Amino acid sequence: MEVTLNLFKVLQLCFLLGGFIFCIVGDSQAAEAILNSGNTAWVLTSTALVLFMTLPGLALFYAGLVQSKNALSVMMHCFAIACLASVLWLVGVYSLAFDEGNAIIGGLGKAMLSGVGKDALSGDIPESVFFMFQMTFAIITPALIIGAYVERIKFSAVLLFSGLWLIIVYAPVCHWVWGGGWLAEKGIMDVAGGLVVHATAGTAAIVFVKALGNRTGFPKHLRPPHNPGMTMIGAAMLWVGWFGFNVMSAATLQGISGLVAVNSLFAMTGGVIAALLISKNDPGFIHNGALAGLVAICAGSDKVHPLGALVIGALAGIIFVKGFTWEQEKLKLDDVLGVWPLHGIAGSWGGIACGIFGQEALGGLGQVSIVAQLIGTLMAIVVAVSFGFAVYLVLDKTVGIRLDKEDEQRGSDLAIHNIESYPEDATSRFL
Repeated sequence: MEVTLNLFKVLQLCFLLGGFIFCIVGDSQAAEAILNSGNTAWVLTSTALVLFMTLPGLALFYAGLVQSKNALSVMMHCFAIACLASVLWLVGVYSLAFDEGNAIIGGLGKAMLSGVGKDALSGDIPESVFFMFQMTFAIITPALIIGAYVERIKFSAVLLFSGLWLIIVYAPVCHWVWGGGWLAEKGIMDVAGGLVVHATAGTAAIVFVKALGNRTGFPKHLRPPHNPGMTMIGAAMLWVGWFGFNVMSAATLQGISGLVAVNSLFAMTGGVIAALLISKNDPGFIHNGALAGLVAICAGSDKVHPLGALVIGALAGIIFVKGFTWEQEKLKLDDVLGVWPLHGIAGSWGGIACGIFGQEALGGLGQVSIVAQLIGTLMAIVVAVSFGFAVYLVLDKTVGIRLDKEDEQRGSDLAIHNIESYPEDATSRFL
């Protein structure tokens, strides 16, 4: 009888111990699949911030830099691309970027948000929120290219190029880096799009400029930017929005988000100081210096020390000032708003700089590979050049791209949209 009681106590103890272990393991596993309301709220806020970068930030930034007769058309480009990219993202581009698929491209299992119900999670946030946040990146990427070809392009060509660009270039590169593709497997680091967004868009911009040709009268017989104040306001909006762009790319408020915010601030500061010192206080270079610093820190903002971020940003500011001057004066390329030096060159520098300044010996967090960063940067450039030129050729041979000389002289506002941005009697000094 005593033996039976002792056996019963042993079994009882085993059941209690097993239940305790089950609860610990079960709670741990459940925690991985539980919605995190803090992260969800912050990603939703960041989604608004990144959309704010395009509308109104980029729209005002670009509109102020062009001649007054083209200001409205630039804003229309931003508005239309935002809508087009949103629809394409829903229809299939999101799935091509983030569905499992293979190492090269995602599948179509998430097309039209198939299988993404209200309870579906991406990490610990709703997948619908992740979908929206990533969509704002897809919106701004082709919108950045606008700055290279403004004042001489058909509106229809803008939309067709932007749509094809998203499908043929952005979706696969995004999948390679952020969707578990082959570059992710090689250890590429690009937390916020230094390569996926900026290097690809900026490189495509210079390809487009070279193929399209310069504006009539470039460079001597064109008016300067018509509203620098508008540009400064747009640039300031971009600075603010970048804290959503960079900080929440990790999709969590925990741990690394504070470092990303600090690094973003110091990279921007470095870009401003460097541009200020070498441009003789030119406002155009100074606000672009800030943006160059922010572009350059995108790839490694979660890996480098703040002092490294300051150096990365400062070098990016120099890259923009010298790169834009070289592009315009030596190469004679009419990249109207400097998209190639600002995004293409500075973004590529940032991808490589992540591998350099992310090393523990330089104060970084380590676990970065310079070789992987070089491979990723090179691939972003190669894809942007080859497919960007292919898309240009297809459109040029089919629908046509460039405005005729008469419409270019009238300005895109009147020629395309049949309206002026400013009444003639109030703005004669701009025209």
